[in-house]
Amino acid sequence: MHNYKGALRNKIFDVISKAAEDLGIETYVIGGFVRDLILERGEPKDVDVVAVGNGIELARKVSELLPRKPKVQVFKNYGTAMLKAYDLEIEFVGARKESYSAESRNPAVETGTLEDDQNRRDFTINAMAISLNEATFGALLDPFNGLEDLKIKTIRTPLNPEITYSDDPLRMLRAIRFASQLNFRIEKESLEAIRVNRERIKIISRERVVDELNKILLSPKPSIGFSLLHNTGLLELLMPELTALEGIDEIEGQRHKDNFWHTLEVVDNISENTDDLWLRWAALLHDIGKAPTKKFDKKLGWTFHGHEFVGSKMVYRLFKRLRLPLNEKMKFVQKMVLMSSRPIVLAQELVTDSAVRRLIFDAGENIEDLMTLCEADITTKNPRRFKKYHNNFQVVRQKIKEVEERDHVRNFQPPVSGEEIMETFGLKPSKEIGIIKDAIKEAILEGEIPNQYDAAREYMLKKGKEIGLVTQNQT
Repeated sequence: MHNYKGALRNKIFDVISKAAEDLGIETYVIGGFVRDLILERGEPKDVDVVAVGNGIELARKVSELLPRKPKVQVFKNYGTAMLKAYDLEIEFVGARKESYSAESRNPAVETGTLEDDQNRRDFTINAMAISLNEATFGALLDPFNGLEDLKIKTIRTPLNPEITYSDDPLRMLRAIRFASQLNFRIEKESLEAIRVNRERIKIISRERVVDELNKILLSPKPSIGFSLLHNTGLLELLMPELTALEGIDEIEGQRHKDNFWHTLEVVDNISENTDDLWLRWAALLHDIGKAPTKKFDKKLGWTFHGHEFVGSKMVYRLFKRLRLPLNEKMKFVQKMVLMSSRPIVLAQELVTDSAVRRLIFDAGENIEDLMTLCEADITTKNPRRFKKYHNNFQVVRQKIKEVEERDHVRNFQPPVSGEEIMETFGLKPSKEIGIIKDAIKEAILEGEIPNQYDAAREYMLKKGKEIGLVTQNQT
């Protein structure tokens, strides 16, 4: 029998063992903590403790034995309790068995044995338990060969996968999430059961769905998870905007790339350079406007005119439907999608100071994120082109640095304020003020005048004269 006594180094486990002994309760650490401990995935911060008895009572006893007697949070509806100690968050629950109805993923619960509790777990790798009992401390209880599944990198359900996924459809997303996070494969029967039960995902709240999608997107190689979502039919139910990108059409011998699989490559590329969840969302959605804008022109071939603008509008509808945040995070993703082609166009042409100034001004503080996204968008398999495109982007980056250092146009406001324009020409709030401010901004971006007060004021006087305004000292 495998024993992990030496791995349970945190003092909390000795305290739990003592509390369990005092109460005469069988106690085990179970689930993700055990899995990650065996995989040596760093120091887990969350611990699930199952008591064959009253978990809330055990939590209170543990608190009594701890030096600072931490507060015990009790969740009576769920029969669980939680406390924090020794840099860990420990949740206590009594062993239970569950039964489900077809309309809900919330089970009917009754007291059970450790075996019952392990049977209700989602996957074999999450059903392993380590004893915290004094006589068997550290012993691994692994009724479903989860240890072997860890070795062969397999996601498998303890019981019939058809029942497991139908009972709680969220487990379908969890299976795919673990496969993506751990780079595991989903066992064949289990994968087929997900396909069969995919429509059951509709009873899961959008918030729960998004939580799993975010975890998939934050995994080291998100394409593993999104490929599985696609192949099981779940992605079409959750994000049809993405699956609409799949396929290659050919007319008169002219073809376009498969924008769905290209998108997954872009997401993998960007994931090598950033852990920013919202920048990864931007990579995932950067081409969604291509499906509704795709057209064939005999002269131009396949076109996707305005796909960035259309895509940015689609971001709002997708975020709203999935109940993603409709705040600055959504606006950031929209902005990245809207501007996703701008640096690419610059990298393909002669880079002018004017074009770079406009890019810096429009991107503002997100210029670096935008460049990271666009470099991730290079998915050509031609080594010569790949090198050329990356070299071109380095030229653009250098130009951005030079222009920014010289002209300071990132998030700039025209050096002359609206109040000064009103005072100079004796105006009340009117369209003329906006005309002059825009003219100053355009002159700076075009390089006609430097981004300095004296030059901007002189230009203001010139523009005012052109549109027939008279300065106060002339009246």
